[in-house]
Amino acid sequence: MEPPAQARRVTIVDVAQHAQVSTTTVSKVLRNAYGTSAATREKVQRSIAALGYRPYAAARGMRGRTYTVGVMLPDIRNPFFPDILDGLTEALRETDYQVLLGPGGCNDEPAEARVTEAMIDRGMDGMVLIAPVSSRPHLERVARTVPTVVVGPHGNSAAYDTVSDDDTLGAALVVGHLVGLGHRRIAHIEHAESDPTRLADMPNAIRAEGYRRAMREHGLAEEIDIVSTTYTQEGGYLGARQLLERARRPTAVFAGADIVALGVLEALDEAGLSVPGDISVAGYDNTSLAALRPISLTSVDQAGRQIGAEAARLLLGRIADPGRGAAHVRLSPTLVARRSTAAAGG
Repeated sequence: MEPPAQARRVTIVDVAQHAQVSTTTVSKVLRNAYGTSAATREKVQRSIAALGYRPYAAARGMRGRTYTVGVMLPDIRNPFFPDILDGLTEALRETDYQVLLGPGGCNDEPAEARVTEAMIDRGMDGMVLIAPVSSRPHLERVARTVPTVVVGPHGNSAAYDTVSDDDTLGAALVVGHLVGLGHRRIAHIEHAESDPTRLADMPNAIRAEGYRRAMREHGLAEEIDIVSTTYTQEGGYLGARQLLERARRPTAVFAGADIVALGVLEALDEAGLSVPGDISVAGYDNTSLAALRPISLTSVDQAGRQIGAEAARLLLGRIADPGRGAAHVRLSPTLVARRSTAAAGG
């Protein structure tokens, strides 16, 4: 049996014939250009709907825009990133722009570069790079080619816009909360930064330094205890295993991300320890998983949806005016206390 023949794609000529207008008129309607009456525009739009016409993105790109926005994600398993995507797509909903995702690979700079280059090659009108690990010179080369917003890193550049969270404040909120509950032996699980030149920019490094600073401010410099793994569930599990081997194990663990906290909870359960009875656990990101009743994780809310909405706003502005000065937005986090943290000693 032969496969069914593929239906012919509807063209602009078909639309023009159906609406009984010229192809130039259809083109003006598609481009929202001047020179067509409201009645003609409505007639063309009815024909487009009736025929199911879809313009070629490549052809639109040759005319100036493809109305696509590329979003690079480093790790699709991290539950915080969907919050950013929700805010971004909601902000773009009333526009003609569509979001196309590209996985950059967790802490994989070459994979990230391949994704950004592929987006450029396919004519994206703009890009949002979430938690990129690429060097600033690479990001600036990308931004000089296509309007770009970088989400996460704190380093400012004149070439691209940024949206970030005040990670120093976020870490201080966690430490202050735990100290207020009577904890002194408060440990932190950080994401190991492989490139020392990025320490001043990356949220994970700033979060860890914020923990150190807060511990010192509370007179707990001698209790500073950091385990370096990765911002993954496995990283949290391995980090917790290391902490449990301490001669004096911590009474509280500040995980650098909610997904890390999930690994900590897994390790503590495996060891027969209760949360928060034996050890309190706090995360960062306030993801939807943190709010689930069986988990009920104390976490720092850095407003992922607002981050995404701000990224969309900045990107639309940069697409409209590529020559404008760079904008840098810094959001202030809040702490959401739940049942995973309690007074030291029970």
